[in-house]
Order: sequence, then C-alpha cells, then structure tokens
Amino acid sequence: MLIAFSLALLVGSYILGSVPSGLLIVKLSTGKDIRKVESGRTGGTNAMRAAGFWAGLGTAIFDMLKSAVCVWLARLIMPGAYWVHILAPVMAIIGHNYSVFLVERGEDGKIRLRGGAGGGPTAGGAFGLWLPSLLFIAPAGALILYFVGYASVATLSIPLVAILIFLYRAWIGVSPWQYVLYGVIAELVVIWALRPNIARLFNGSERLVGLRAKRRRTKNDYSSSSSSPSS
Repeated sequence: MLIAFSLALLVGSYILGSVPSGLLIVKLSTGKDIRKVESGRTGGTNAMRAAGFWAGLGTAIFDMLKSAVCVWLARLIMPGAYWVHILAPVMAIIGHNYSVFLVERGEDGKIRLRGGAGGGPTAGGAFGLWLPSLLFIAPAGALILYFVGYASVATLSIPLVAILIFLYRAWIGVSPWQYVLYGVIAELVVIWALRPNIARLFNGSERLVGLRAKRRRTKNDYSSSSSSPSS
C-alpha cells in the first residue's frame, strides 16, 4: 500500500508539473504560441520575452506553485516519507521540462516532449520543503539574472542555493539530510535540460537579458551611430 501511494504521488506530481503555465498565460494574454518565441521554452523568462513582465512573473509563480503543491501533498499524505517529499517536486520539475501535454514530432520524425528549463518548479520545491527558502533563492536568482545577464546561469543557481540552504539546515539538525539531495537531483535535472545553453555559454553565443543585455544594446546602438556617415 505504501508503494502504491508513493507511485501515485509521483505520477500525479509529474502530471501537475506538466501543466504548461507559460504557454497558457501567453496564449490567453497575447494569442502567441510561446513555443515559437525565442528559446521556445515555456518558463517564466521566455514568457516575459513573449508577453512582458507580468506574464513572466505570473508564469514563474504558477510554476513554483506546481512543485510546492506536490511537496505539500506528499507531506500531508506521507508525513515521514522524506524520500517521497523530495522526489515529488523532482517529478514536477521533470514534468515541467518534458510535459506530457506538449508532445510533438520533430523534423527528424522523432517524438519529443517540450517544456521549460526547471527553474520555477525547482524554487517551488524548495519553498514547499521549507517556506523561508524562497527569501534566499528568489533574490539570488533575480540578482544573477539582472547583473550576470544569462537566464540559464540564474536557473542553474536556484538548485545550488537550495543545496546550500538544506546543507546548512541538516548540519544544524533542523532538516533531514534527504532535503540536500533534493537540490542535488534538481541541479542534475536542470543541467540536463540546459545542455544547449551551457554549450552556448562556453562559445559566447548565449542570449543576454537584464542589465548586461541593455548595456550591449546601448553599445551596439552607439557603435552603429558612430560608424554611420554624417549627412
């Protein structure tokens, strides 16, 4: 019976995580298909590119809640099952990245599942495990996004911050050590999803957002105006 409950929770977590918040919000607000905008992902950053700040924020909040709800249900139904507590949000992250609702056939004829990169549901999982974690994760991710300028780096930082939070809490004895593994597994899932972005980071072609993107646009505009002949 315990195994059956665990499997049901994990399958349910995957399905809930698969709900494409960004696609729905962008479609309802602008009529656009987020999968045809920029990166084609359904997360908050691409929703912001497709439909503006509020669409991006709304997508991020819903993506976090998907994962947090999975944790809360797991803790409610199976209070002492720490492994289920951490695997439920992991399944939500996987569902978010590879949504059962976004099945499509690629140009090569292969079936694939579309989705996001996992940043929002990773933060949501940490939030579900320990509510104040969001007070550390959200500012860290926002600052990295704004000043470093790469959404992929900000996304990769979210599970890293979660690891540090739960490592410290386990060390002082107020949190189970399994919660540390949540951050580790989430980091691996996010790294896998962001393989193309990581490759672009190394070759210098990754998309910029935030302050650095603004500076680059200003620099390019200045260079263009400087190089143009005077009338």
